[in-house]
Amino acid sequence: MTVEGKDDIDGLKEIGKIVALTISEMKNQTRAGMTTKELDEIGGRFLRRYGAVSAPKITYNFPGNTCISINHEVAHGIPGNRKIQEGDLINIDVSAELNGYFADAGHSFQIPLYNPSVTRLCQYTHNTMMKVISSLKHGVRLNEIGRIIQNEAQKGGYKVITDLCSHGIGRSLHEAPEDILPIYDKGDKRVLKEGMVITIEPFLSTGAEYTVVSSDGWTLCVPDNSLCAQYEHTIIITRDQPIITTLA
Repeated sequence: MTVEGKDDIDGLKEIGKIVALTISEMKNQTRAGMTTKELDEIGGRFLRRYGAVSAPKITYNFPGNTCISINHEVAHGIPGNRKIQEGDLINIDVSAELNGYFADAGHSFQIPLYNPSVTRLCQYTHNTMMKVISSLKHGVRLNEIGRIIQNEAQKGGYKVITDLCSHGIGRSLHEAPEDILPIYDKGDKRVLKEGMVITIEPFLSTGAEYTVVSSDGWTLCVPDNSLCAQYEHTIIITRDQPIITTLA
């Protein structure tokens, strides 16, 4: 969507804050031994407390309130009976709707026992996302997003998961501009416009460059033993620094 005034900005910030708080609550309550379904139910209750609804549920009939992916799972992990183990790399992706506005955010983290290489992967992926966000404003080419992600991954010694893209959002979960690639596409002539609402979500890995769909039909996994981190914010493009809506 393209925001048309303060009401739109306020609505996007409201649902964005709820999404961010949901992720924070889920992360704070993550413990070894609990199931991903138990963790998902924490997120579902938190969303309902604020009157928000799970966007994957209402959009795609996803079998969970949130997406929880562990270790070699990259995205769209279905909450279930899997027990979280010490040292697991966990990604929580929450998208939700309130009053006709949508927000989408993701966060990767490791639970103790910590591995320094996993900690670095997470921090580096977060920093890459923030570098992209700080570089965007009205008039910038859309393919600058992929150029920065690709360059930063290379500098850090990581690979980019190329089949998972950023996207437009606002009045629905996925909108134009679609397929905002995480690698540079010189043929993409699209330009960012003031008021445009998009997600920024780099997926950096220690080896894989693409995902495969698991037997459940939802969960996307790496085809090898590499690990992947993802961070995501929903932002509004302005003539200066973007507005990040998914802040707690």
